[in-house]
Amino acid sequence: MRYKDIQGITETHFRRLVGVKRPVFEKMVAVVTDYKEKHRKHKNRGRPPKLTIADLVLVMLMYYREYRTFFHVGRSYGMSEGQCYRIVTKIESILIASKLFHLPGKKKLTEHGVEFEVVIVDVTESPVERPKKNSGNIIPARKKGTQ
Repeated sequence: MRYKDIQGITETHFRRLVGVKRPVFEKMVAVVTDYKEKHRKHKNRGRPPKLTIADLVLVMLMYYREYRTFFHVGRSYGMSEGQCYRIVTKIESILIASKLFHLPGKKKLTEHGVEFEVVIVDVTESPVERPKKNSGNIIPARKKGTQ
């Protein structure tokens, strides 16, 4: 699914599909576009890419949103598993380096005045009832076997 296919959907459907609001998505695209323009070696050379920058950001967000494998995401966009991995890691590193989409560090989280609401979920292991093995219920195989 390309970005041009989902441009006309409502805000709530866009957020459900992609995982972020449209203004945040547009800010991500702007950050990646600025980075690509600054770090491009030859401005007028080469073949134009098949995927736009909005599509590349969408690939990364779809990967994280749906927890699909790189193989499945790559097949959806017509690329290989390795290329999908390179796109996700590259876009992710660009967004982290921009500091706009960077989570606060441990020191910031431990400062006074910051209040968090914590939800604790008990996920301890519990025993599963399984049938007991006994020789009366099992059909023994022939000792010679089949030939």
